[in-house]
Amino acid sequence: MRLGLVLGYSGKKFAIDMEKIQAAERLGYDSVWTSEAYGSDAVSPAAWILARTERIKVGTAIVQMPARTPACAAMTAMTLQALSGGRFVLGIGPSGPQVIEGWHGVPYGRPATRTKEYISIIRQILRREGPVVHEGTHYQLPYKGAGASGLGKPLKSILHADPGLKIFTGAVAPAGVRMAAEVADGFFPIFMDPARFDLFAADLAAGFAAAGGGKSLDNFEIAPFVQIHLGDDLAACREPVKRHLALYVGGMGARGKNFYNDFVKRLGHEAAAAQIQELYLAGKPAEAAAAVPDALVDAIALVGPRPRIVERLQVWKAAAKERKVASLLLAGASPDALRLVAEEVL
Repeated sequence: MRLGLVLGYSGKKFAIDMEKIQAAERLGYDSVWTSEAYGSDAVSPAAWILARTERIKVGTAIVQMPARTPACAAMTAMTLQALSGGRFVLGIGPSGPQVIEGWHGVPYGRPATRTKEYISIIRQILRREGPVVHEGTHYQLPYKGAGASGLGKPLKSILHADPGLKIFTGAVAPAGVRMAAEVADGFFPIFMDPARFDLFAADLAAGFAAAGGGKSLDNFEIAPFVQIHLGDDLAACREPVKRHLALYVGGMGARGKNFYNDFVKRLGHEAAAAQIQELYLAGKPAEAAAAVPDALVDAIALVGPRPRIVERLQVWKAAAKERKVASLLLAGASPDALRLVAEEVL
């Protein structure tokens, strides 16, 4: 099982802890991941980190697809791949309708369809087998719709890139997981209980079957985000995870369209998910965090004293042996936590 570090996106201010990243690189961590919501972007910090590291891979988890054309994403990925000696990984995702339509001002559309088209166009660009042509629901190359000049022509990338560049997707809903298994090289579950792989198994199998060519868990990577908080006070260590879950389960989406809320329900916490959302949308984030069950935190995160985290890591390692997890992407890790997990896993 490989290890990675998730940086997240900005709050009111943005900074990159290069000491932590360079420490992770020295410890043997495989990757570090940047993010974006509606503040800092994911690409600028990825470029910054690549320029100041030597071995560790750097990826985006995720860049919002509707915010960039597929060609723009491909150009960015090819450039960073070239400048870093092949250390860049492109992670993409549809985000959610509130952000895409409210912040970017473009239609959210069909997320699974958009993902399939987006990756298809990027793969064409990377392969350079001919000028890129695409006729889809979300993208047309060349564009011939309203306002077109009629002068557009199919083009082939000037830059010769690595056609094997890895593309990951963010997914949690069943349709997204199926699509990831079909067209991507891996996916990020934002939450995952390693004992509940059954929540993904059928959709992964369906996606692999649609892809053909012998695609399976042997050549597809599952890289969950796992929050880690090391300390003697278990309740205090659970607290930041509860606040994070309250934000996503309660507030990252409308009442009837919240993928994270739906996933927590599938994990077996139906009543808690409904209560968290009700409280959060009523302007009570502290009460929403308090409503997050300890059992949910313990299932998806690594929290508490060292022996407790070491014990829980055995469950993740067992999942990795069965190819159910390829990388553990740690969020919120202190330097001591980084060392602890490296000692136990690498």
